Amino acid sequence: MSNVRTLFLLACWPTAAVAQAPSTLLQAERQFVAVDAAVIALTHVALIDGQGTAPKPDQTIIIRDGRIGWVGSAASAQIPEGAKVLDLAGHTVIPGMVGLHDHTFYGGAQWPYVHLPVSAPRLYLASGVTTIRTTGSTAPYQDIIVKHSIDNGQTVGPRMYITGPYINGPGGNHGMMHEVTTPEAARRIAAYWAAEGASWLKVYNMMTREELSALVEESHKHGVKVTGHLCSIGYREAVALGMDAVEHGLYANQEYDPDKKPDQCPGVKMSVFESLDMNGEAVQSTFRDMVSHHVGMTSTVAIFEGLMADRPPLEQRTLDALFPPAREVYLQARAMLAKPEATSVRVSEAGFKKMLAYELGFFRAGGLLGAGVDPTGIGGVLAGFGDQRNYELFLEAGFTPAEAIQVLSANGAKILGAFDRFGSVSAGKLADLVVIRGDIVGHPADIRNVTLVFREGVGYDSPKLIESVRGMVGLR
Repeated sequence: MSNVRTLFLLACWPTAAVAQAPSTLLQAERQFVAVDAAVIALTHVALIDGQGTAPKPDQTIIIRDGRIGWVGSAASAQIPEGAKVLDLAGHTVIPGMVGLHDHTFYGGAQWPYVHLPVSAPRLYLASGVTTIRTTGSTAPYQDIIVKHSIDNGQTVGPRMYITGPYINGPGGNHGMMHEVTTPEAARRIAAYWAAEGASWLKVYNMMTREELSALVEESHKHGVKVTGHLCSIGYREAVALGMDAVEHGLYANQEYDPDKKPDQCPGVKMSVFESLDMNGEAVQSTFRDMVSHHVGMTSTVAIFEGLMADRPPLEQRTLDALFPPAREVYLQARAMLAKPEATSVRVSEAGFKKMLAYELGFFRAGGLLGAGVDPTGIGGVLAGFGDQRNYELFLEAGFTPAEAIQVLSANGAKILGAFDRFGSVSAGKLADLVVIRGDIVGHPADIRNVTLVFREGVGYDSPKLIESVRGMVGLR
C-alpha cells in the first residue's frame, strides 16, 4: 500500500498582531466587512463554547473592542446602550476554528502544487477558521508575505502561525523538500528558520532519529516547536526524541507494522491498520507516552476520506470554487479511485474506520487532539471546507458535537500555546466567533451555513468571501 502514501504526497513569527479595524483595511478588502462596531451583541444564539461543555440554548455574547466582554443567558443579558444588536435566533455560535494543518497551497495527484495567496486565506476565514498553522510549506517566504499582508490590513484572512519548508531525511527531497543528511545540517536549518520567523518546523517521512534529535534540540533552543508527518520514526520514538506534536493520526504511525525497521519507512499498509487492536497494549502504550509528555496530535481525516472510493459527497460549492482545469482533474481522479482496480491506491473503508477510532481513543485517553484540512490528496478537499467536513467525520467517529468543536477550536489553541488568547467563547478572550445558520447538533451538515465570521471583533461576510474566489482555487 505504499502507493497510498505516494498518492497523498504527490497530491500532499508566532502571531501577536491585532486584527485590522475596517477603517485601516484597503478598499478592496473592506468590502468583506459586514459588522463594524465597538460594541456588538449577538443575541438568542445556541452556543457551543469550545470547552467540551454541553451546548447552551438562548445565549447572548457581547463583544467590546475586539474581545468577548460577556457571555450568558439572553434573559440575564444587560446590553450596553448604543451596541449593535444582532438577533440571531435560529443560529449557532462556535469559537473560531484553529486549523493546525492548513496549507496555503493546493495540489492534486495530477495537479501541480500552486500557492494560493488570495483564495486560501479567504476560504479559511469564510469557513470559520480564524487561526491556521501552515504545517509545512512549498513556499514559506510567500506564506510570510501573506501573513504580513493580513496583519497589515492589505488583505483578509486568518491569524497565521508560520512553519518553514518541509524537512526530510536522506533521499527524501520529493522534489520540493529540504533534505538533511547530518545532524549539523538539521541544526543549521532549525536555527535559520527560527531567525526567519517560523514558530514551528515540520519534518517528513524519511527523517532519521539522529537528524531529528539534533533538529528538535536546536529548535527548542530558539523557542520553535517541531511536528511531523512521520513514517521512518514511530510515535513513541518521536516522544522520546522530544517532538512537540505529530500529524495525521494513525496514518503516519508505522510503529505497528511488524516489518518496520529502524529509521526506515515501510510505506503505508491498510492491512496493518485494519487488524490493529485499539485496546491492545501497543496502541495504549503510544497513547500513554504521548499524554504523559503532552505531545499533541493533529487529525486530518477529511483528506483521508478524499482518498476513498465515492467519498466525500460531491459538493457543488467545491466544484464552483475550483479553477475549471483543476476541477476536471479532480473529477477524473475521483472516477479513478472508484474503479475496482484502484484498491491498491486508496484508503479502505475498514482502514478509515480504524483511523477514526484511533483519534477517538487518543482523545478519550486524555490526549490533546487538534485538527486541520491538509488540502492535497487527489484534490477537491479545499481550504476551510475540509475543516468543516472534519466536524462531521468526528461525529461519525463517535465524538459528541461539543467534543468535536473542542478539537476544532480549543485544543488547537492549546497546542499552539495560545489558549489564553483564543480558542473558546470566554469572557476576556479575543472575539473569534463563527455564526452558523441552523443547528449543527441536530443537523451536522449545517456547519456549512456560515453567515458571519468574527476575527477579533471584526465581522466578515462569509458568503461574499466564498463568492469572491469562485473558479480560483488551483490558480491563485
